[in-house]
Order: sequence, then C-alpha cells, then structure tokens
Amino acid sequence: MNQNMATPMELRCWGGDWGLPSVHNESLIVLAYAKFSGAKVTVSPIDWTWRTLTATVPELVCGDSTVTEPTQILNFLRKRRFNADYELTARQGADTMAYIALLEEKLRPALLHTFWVDAENYANLTRPWFASRSPFPLNFLVPSCHASTALSRILLTKGESPLHRITEVEGKIYSDAKECLNLLSYRLGTENYFFGNSPASLDAFVFGFVAPLHKASLPSSPLQSHLRQLANLTHFCDNILAVYFSSNHTGSPPPVQETVDANLQKLTQLVNKESNLIEKMDDNLRSSPQHKPHRPDPKPNLANERSSTPS
Repeated sequence: MNQNMATPMELRCWGGDWGLPSVHNESLIVLAYAKFSGAKVTVSPIDWTWRTLTATVPELVCGDSTVTEPTQILNFLRKRRFNADYELTARQGADTMAYIALLEEKLRPALLHTFWVDAENYANLTRPWFASRSPFPLNFLVPSCHASTALSRILLTKGESPLHRITEVEGKIYSDAKECLNLLSYRLGTENYFFGNSPASLDAFVFGFVAPLHKASLPSSPLQSHLRQLANLTHFCDNILAVYFSSNHTGSPPPVQETVDANLQKLTQLVNKESNLIEKMDDNLRSSPQHKPHRPDPKPNLANERSSTPS
C-alpha cells in the first residue's frame, strides 16, 4: 500500500491562464481534487507540444497505469487513499452524484457553446489562446477540431426533435445553464464549501465548471453576466484559488512562528507514525479493515483570514 502511494504521479493537462491553474474544465477538476485530497501530482502541461492534438486530457500517469476522464482519475486517487469524500454521509454522497449529473446535463452544453461556438468569443478569445499554445502547423488545426467536437456534442445531447440546428438550441441550453447556476448558488448558501468546512469532489467539479466562466475575459457572454450576479459562487471560486492555488508565499523564508509550527508538525508526524503502526496491528484483527484516507492539513478559508486580520 505504502509503496503504491509513493509511486510518482504525473498529470498531463492544458496549462493555465486568466488567473487559473488550467483553462480546461476537466483538467481543473482534477487539479482541484488533488489539492483537496492531498495527492502529490507533477503537473505536465501539454502546451506547445504535439500532444495538443493527440492527447486525451486530463491524463494521469502513475507507474504502468494511465487514467483519463475526471471521474476515473478521482476513483483512481480514492483507491490510493486520497479521498476528499471520506467524511461525507450517504446522503451527501448521493447529493454529490446528483449535482455532478446536473452539471453535465445543464451547464456543460452552455459552456461549450460559450467558449467554442459563440462566434465572437471563439474568434477573440478561445481560438487565439489554443492556437498560441499549439506548435505549427497544429495551431491551425487544434482550435477547429475542438470547436467541431463541441458543436457535435451540443447537437447530440440537446438537438432533439424539433430542435435540430444550433440556433434553435441556444435558448434552451442557456436557460438550463442559468437554472443550474441558480440551484448551485442556493445549495451553497453562505458556506465556503458545499459540505461542511472541507472541500470534497463536488466542490472540485463545481470549481472546474464555473471558474473559467468566472475568470475568462469573454467579449460576449450572457451566462457570465448571470454568474456575476451570484456573488457566493464567484466568492467560492476566488476562495479556492486563494487557499489552494495561491503562490504568494512560495520560495520565501518562513517566519519564526512558521518554523515553530513546522517543528511541531514534525513531532506530530512522528506520533502519527506510531499511531499508524498500532492501527495497522489492530486492522489485522478486523474482518473488514477501514483505513482513513490521507487528507491535507486543514487550510484557513479566505473569509476567516480576512476576519482575523487586525484592521
């Protein structure tokens, strides 16, 4: 088990921009979940490589295993005891699946249309970005391939009779997307995360879907305008970026208090190792052993940091 957990993991994905670690929805989901669960992954952007055309991203490589698709990657990480959903109740687990299905059905088609089908957004933002991250001559091919795939996917899932053309589908998909955002906003309420004080897989999915819509400089987007009216969802994205993806303190020498905390953490780790040995011995006596997953140390929320800072 420990040997498997120590195997290096590489995540291949599209790179970041707009203040995000990745502009790609699915890649962003996996990056967020890895942070939430404490999984150590080496991020390898496919930008400026031939893999911009051939790769299926996100792609997690661990030893001889290669896993694609966010759901499969998250399941792979859970099996390695990186489980951000460990403390969820059965009801919360069911709600997680229901809301993820809602995101896929109601929000994804509108996001595909916003970034890849809307002519103004595609010409001024999406196509130039992906073309600039692809080597010649793929810079001419990659954006058009993505746009064609997006249009086909929208028509396949939303082009039921009598709606056969994209112009007939637009109104429906944006109405569904706004309804989805409203439901997410209502479910989140005034909390920082959807279930308790720690983020789980639903938070990763919502962040992956909503954050690019929140942060991209879109020339034309009624959906983005609607999102900006839902302040708790935009704060949700900003809070995750600040708590889990901020690099403000990277590379700076730790203050004295942080050094003391680090020494205390080392001592705590030694105690935990002894406790783990006892736990393993106890597990051998159980018919159905349960292992608590590895979770990162709790991080302060952005709102809490602001409230604790003296004026």
